[in-house]
Amino acid sequence: MYIKNIKEYKKSLRQQYRQIRETMEAEKKSQMDESIFKRILTLKEYKKEMNFFTYVSKEIEVDTMHLIEAALQAGKHVAVPRCVPGTYEMEFYYIQSLEDLAPGMFGVLEPILERCRKVEDFSHGFCVVPGLSFDTQGYRLGYGKGYYDRFLSSFEGFTVGICYHNCVRWKLPHGYFDRPVQLLVTDKYLRRTIQKGS
Repeated sequence: MYIKNIKEYKKSLRQQYRQIRETMEAEKKSQMDESIFKRILTLKEYKKEMNFFTYVSKEIEVDTMHLIEAALQAGKHVAVPRCVPGTYEMEFYYIQSLEDLAPGMFGVLEPILERCRKVEDFSHGFCVVPGLSFDTQGYRLGYGKGYYDRFLSSFEGFTVGICYHNCVRWKLPHGYFDRPVQLLVTDKYLRRTIQKGS
């Protein structure tokens, strides 16, 4: 499929998947969130890895609050991102509880720097990656700012995309430097996408 204007095409896809999420019934969304949550807890990669990286969910995203609480309760080292003002870079900080979060850029909850220790080692870990949409190869459609694209280019751990099944496409446009997640988790299925070195 030839796409003349990738930028405009991605913009229209973002609008499409935002609308799907914004018009989703609260009870249905809650059920799908719970299904994704349970699937993640069964993963061998989740169980064995002590370093747990995740985004802090907004209203239209797959909920990660239960994941954060479960990982903390399991004794994992939980790290969440902070967008660095004036850049398109993210830093991750370890949190001890949800009390270590406060509204930051874009109204998203971010770590309170005075309370949290900055992550310096990205050579391993289990990372939950957000996306408005994913495709069957593990490529993602984000919000267009590129924060996670930059982060994933240097992250060496295991990456998991979480997404509602009705927001998964067969194929999304992606560039040479885009990095697919290794596993896609939806409310209906798990899909292994790509292994490092393959």
